[in-house]
Amino acid sequence: MKAVTWQGKRDVRVEEVPDPKIQEPTDAVIRVTSTGLCGSDLHLYEVLTPFMTPGDILGHEPMGIVEEVGADVPGLKPGDRVVVPFQIACGHCFMCDTGLPTQCETTQVTGEGMGAALFGYTRLYGAVPGGQAEYLRVPQAHFGPIKVPEGPPDDRFVYLSDVLPTAWQAVAYADVPQGGSVAVLGLGPIGDMACRIALLRGAGQVFGVDLVPERLRRAKERGVQTYDLRSFDREKELVAAIQDETDGRGPDAVIDAVGTEAHGSAAAKLVQQGAALLPRKIGGPLAERFSVDRLAALYTAIELVRRGGTISLSGVYGGTADPLPLLTLFDKQIQLRMGQANVRRWSDDIVPYLTDEDPLGVEDFATHRVPLTDAPHAYEMFQKKQDGAVKVLMRP
Repeated sequence: MKAVTWQGKRDVRVEEVPDPKIQEPTDAVIRVTSTGLCGSDLHLYEVLTPFMTPGDILGHEPMGIVEEVGADVPGLKPGDRVVVPFQIACGHCFMCDTGLPTQCETTQVTGEGMGAALFGYTRLYGAVPGGQAEYLRVPQAHFGPIKVPEGPPDDRFVYLSDVLPTAWQAVAYADVPQGGSVAVLGLGPIGDMACRIALLRGAGQVFGVDLVPERLRRAKERGVQTYDLRSFDREKELVAAIQDETDGRGPDAVIDAVGTEAHGSAAAKLVQQGAALLPRKIGGPLAERFSVDRLAALYTAIELVRRGGTISLSGVYGGTADPLPLLTLFDKQIQLRMGQANVRRWSDDIVPYLTDEDPLGVEDFATHRVPLTDAPHAYEMFQKKQDGAVKVLMRP
């Protein structure tokens, strides 16, 4: 089969690889019909290269048709249409029972000290072959796959794999009061969708911050009060502008949907790029013990949120040696929540909104739909924010 493989920094290729097979009785194999390109994939493309191995199959946002199931997968049969969550979880351990499948005790990558295994996402999370491929082996298929009806286009459901539950959890963790205010930093796919969900769930004011014109326009068209980061000489000017809209206090919550590749963190960017250029045997251990993030977005969130407010982190961070303003966090009495999205915890809440009325705008959410064979160009286009790329779907 054809699959998108990682070969090095900014080097992904579509190659022929062996077809996946049933290995465990809880496995299924699906034929992928749509698969997303995620901002988290760009971290692998650019800064998390010390944790990658040439030939790794990328991607964690797939949906498709079940081709084969193992003996211990009673809920699926060949021909079923399913969306596959990005994490792999058993559904019956202590963590899964408490609504935390990203911490699944059955699939935890204990050798790396990490949580549940993820599709297509570095050795830290199990190096499981990902979903940017023609076929995908799905472990723990008795729990993970979400069955969806025939008929509507893939765009209606494919975002259940990651975008929708990640944005939903970001808003849930932000704990925005009814009629309250929330600022979303970063209007890529997750930030954009978080704005839509916040409005749908009753936020009175939603502020969106970005520096890409197409992203700002999309959010503004959905009723978000947008701020172009390029219009402000200093972070404090942006903070003051949003505080002026909230009686001088700042918003009740801030969602950081940017993460480790934040604009405006030049020194940290140089460190990340330097680590990515080192041989993996050297760069990996260095990144694990001394890695830093570009924290501009998080610093802005801390400065912006009102006293007693909440910061929700959905952007991916990977640093271990980053300075944080703990005095400010403590003095402002800020609540901080974060983590990978627990897809199956939220999926049943989300599905009722994937109706013909399409209140979240999923059917026109993608800006680009390309063949899987165009993956190298899609990665480059998305990473460079070219051609208005906000969300890319690939079709094998």
